[in-house]
This record gives sequence, C-alpha cells and structure tokens, in this order.
Amino acid sequence: MSQMDTQRYKAQERAGFNRIAAAYADGAPLRARLADALVDAAGLAPGQQVLDLASGPALLAAAAARRVAPGGLVLATDIAEGMMAEGRRRIAGSARPAFAVADAEQLGLADGRFDRVLAGLALFLFPQPDKALKEVRRVLRPGGRFVLSVWGARDRVPLIGCALDGIARGLPPPKVARPSVCRYGELGALEATLSQAGFDDIRLQPCEFDCRFDDADAYWQAFLGLAGGAAEALSRVPAEGLAKVRAATADALETYRDADGGYRLSTLTLIASARRPA
Repeated sequence: MSQMDTQRYKAQERAGFNRIAAAYADGAPLRARLADALVDAAGLAPGQQVLDLASGPALLAAAAARRVAPGGLVLATDIAEGMMAEGRRRIAGSARPAFAVADAEQLGLADGRFDRVLAGLALFLFPQPDKALKEVRRVLRPGGRFVLSVWGARDRVPLIGCALDGIARGLPPPKVARPSVCRYGELGALEATLSQAGFDDIRLQPCEFDCRFDDADAYWQAFLGLAGGAAEALSRVPAEGLAKVRAATADALETYRDADGGYRLSTLTLIASARRPA
C-alpha cells in the first residue's frame, strides 16, 4: 500500500471498529474458546507486565489482568477510541486493565517494558505488519513472548468467508485496498513472518471452534460485529447493492446448513507464541 492508501485504510478501520464496538463485545461468546486458548498459551503469571494490541473492548486484556494479579499490569491499546470506551464501561473490579488509544505500528511505549504482548485476531488488520512486529519486539523485554491468534486458511474460515464471498459477488472491488484477513493462515506464512521479524522459539497450535446461527440474518449480524472496516464500507452501500450481497451470502451459507435448519460453521484459527531472543 502507498502511504496515502495506508492512512485511508486505517481511517476506515478506526471508524468501523468505533461503529461496532458494542456489537463486537456482545459477540465475545462466539470467540470464547479462542480467547481462552490464547490466554492459556501466553503462560501468564502474577506480577507480569502485559500489553494487549488492538484490544478492542479489552475482553482479552481483562482475562489477562485476572491472571497477572496480584502485582501485575495489563495495558489494553487500540486505534479505535470507541472500543476503549466500551471496555471501560464493561470491565469492573480490582483486576482490570489500563487503557490507551494507540496505533500498533507506532506505540510510543518504553523499550523492554513488557513480559508478554498479546494480539487476538489482529496482525492481519495492520497495513504495515512489519512495523507492528518491530514495535512488538522493541517493547518486549529480552526473553519475553509475543502471543497472537490469526484466522486460518480461507477455505477453513466460513465465519467470515461466507460474507466475504457474498461481498465479492454482490459489489465491485473496494476503493480502499484491503489486505486479506486470511493472509497468515496458509501453511508456514505466520511462522515465516515471525521469524523474519526477529523472533525465535516459535510455537504454533490450531484452535477450531464452532458457531451456530438460526438463520442467515443472525449470521450476517455476527459478521458485521466482527468486521470493522468492512462494516464501515457496507454502511455506505445503497439498499439495492446490500440486498445483492445479503442474497449471495445466504447462498454461500447453504453449504453449512444443519439438520435443524440453521447453519453450523466450524472455523479454524492459529495461535502462535514467539520469543524475543535474550
């Protein structure tokens, strides 16, 4: 992406995630198994200092904060201030994260500050992931670990793939170029990216979870509650165009219809843990 495209992309993502902040938080039960697996993989312990990148409404950060209490700290950061505000509203109690609006590609935090950096379903959203990974490595202490999740291969992620198919069939290509959200799901892509960014002791594990929807409308609302930039773009689509997208999405869902008349989608994600060399 050119610099101008990068700025437009970030602006659209920020606006979109501000738009869906409450819906994203409400949809957390769909992703609960993944969130639990990521926190487990982080090996958190009381007293640790943790940064959660692209934290959204900070639900992952809140779970981490409970693990590092007493004496620890979790800082939740996101480019979308509405997401941070949603997290502040929802999370209570003594073991809660701190919040800061920040761009993952330019954090403005001290070197070697954190024992762990977390990023749940986020790396693929960054238009310049090399910059984000450089920042992650910088703010980790030597020997600290970066623990993240990404979507799996495109054909294994119907939770978003059906809607993306519907959008591709119903609308012309977007004016603001978007990186593929499944770009780290292909074999070896995530490990190679982390290795090239200077991390070692890279550990990968799959995490598959099922989602069930009673009808195509329930699926569509769940997708909108996940896809910030896409949700923002779709909000500007005329009703006729949106109807085409919804119809094409419903067609794509038919592959996943279950015996009860709804849709059951098994979705693959990858969890990675990588160390900043000592």
